[in-house]
Amino acid sequence: MRVLWLVNIMLPAYAKAKGLPYSVREGWLSGSFDRISKDIKLNNDIKNNKEDSETAMPKNQGSLVELGVAFPFPDGAVDNTGVNPEIIDGVSFYKFNENLNTPEIYDEQLESEMKSIIDNFRPDIIHIFGTEFPHTLAMTIAFNRPDRTLIGIQGICSVIADKYLEGLPQSVRNAKTFRDRIKKDSLQDQVAKYRLRGQNETEAIRNAGHITGRTDFDREETARINPDAQYHFMNETMRDIFYKPLDADARSHVRPYSIMLSQGDYPLKGFHYVLEALPEIIKVHPETKLYVAGNSIVGNIDRSEVTGDTDGAEYRGSRYPFFLRASAYGKYLRKLIRDNNLQDHVVVLGKLSAEQMKDQMLRSSIFVCPSTVENSPNSLAEAMLLGVPVVAARTGGIPSMVTDGREGYLFKPGNIEEFTKAILSAFDEKVITDLYCENAQKRAFKDHDADTNFNRLIEIYRDIYNG
Repeated sequence: MRVLWLVNIMLPAYAKAKGLPYSVREGWLSGSFDRISKDIKLNNDIKNNKEDSETAMPKNQGSLVELGVAFPFPDGAVDNTGVNPEIIDGVSFYKFNENLNTPEIYDEQLESEMKSIIDNFRPDIIHIFGTEFPHTLAMTIAFNRPDRTLIGIQGICSVIADKYLEGLPQSVRNAKTFRDRIKKDSLQDQVAKYRLRGQNETEAIRNAGHITGRTDFDREETARINPDAQYHFMNETMRDIFYKPLDADARSHVRPYSIMLSQGDYPLKGFHYVLEALPEIIKVHPETKLYVAGNSIVGNIDRSEVTGDTDGAEYRGSRYPFFLRASAYGKYLRKLIRDNNLQDHVVVLGKLSAEQMKDQMLRSSIFVCPSTVENSPNSLAEAMLLGVPVVAARTGGIPSMVTDGREGYLFKPGNIEEFTKAILSAFDEKVITDLYCENAQKRAFKDHDADTNFNRLIEIYRDIYNG
């Protein structure tokens, strides 16, 4: 069974083999790839009559999947798309051209690039991960086989557009900085781009006969767009490092009253909600600090507490002064920090590798996910795997991941009073919080079990293949 993956990024497995820099985002994709590539290697050993002493799997019980991976190649044009793929550990890798800086603009040339890859690899099934880039629509058009097309849902662009600016004053929504004008990327521009992406996404979902998702939210949203598509439930596999057994003292170095936010560079992630909640929290616990990972739009990055292997993804700060790169949202966040005297309570860490993120989570008192909408945030799943207390907005697919009052604290999105109360409860009600952590960790290891998810994926492929 020949399966072609269409993904949004260069997989770290390919980048490492070629000595190239790579992105650490979408770590769940690496988790899924690592598991299936392990099976492919095992299957190749079986074909060659080699015994794998580690797994001791009997002969002829491999997945029998032949995998190809197509991805947009950054930093330069690709010649002869679809011709002479690079074979690495039994996987065929195809690079193609796409302008990732303008994902809202559909380029029909992508259809011919996708067709070249299809003609070369000759897939039985195409599995597309995500709907937010034009290549998804292009692939569904080029392949033109809904019965063999599977789209994995990450987020829903049309819903993101509706929720993108929640919690922001109208003056901020309409503001434009120098950077926003030059890049044509104001907050209103960003919403408009998501709406255009949503149009491409809707057409792509309508072109697919199969959908894989993991929450009530994505099931309902995709059914609204394409009620005829078959929905396949399957959880995601996280990055391998988050499954490794923890030392007995793994949580012994927690920073008292520390809050971890995995990303805050665009409004959807709710950084502004945390800054609005902090003043009341600090009144109760003056030593409270917020640690924010990811791309910084407020400047003043502090790497002094960042430890752990970069895993090849080195951090590089911006070469431009803040006033040149400041966005309207970034300026608003800085205003909240300044007006509420939070300068000593907010630490921006910058981009983190998987190991660095794990280290920061383990050192945090709680992990927060205050997003205005999410499907199933992987950072939340990773925090649960580590047994870190979680406080999250009751939005999108989050209630399908966390049961309020059992595995964590949920609050009404945008409700600062509820959010503040949830954080204080996580800080102060230690017995209950510890119980929630145990429950969350058990659930996360069950929901995100790599073998279970891999077997489910193969089952879905077989169901599609056998019609």
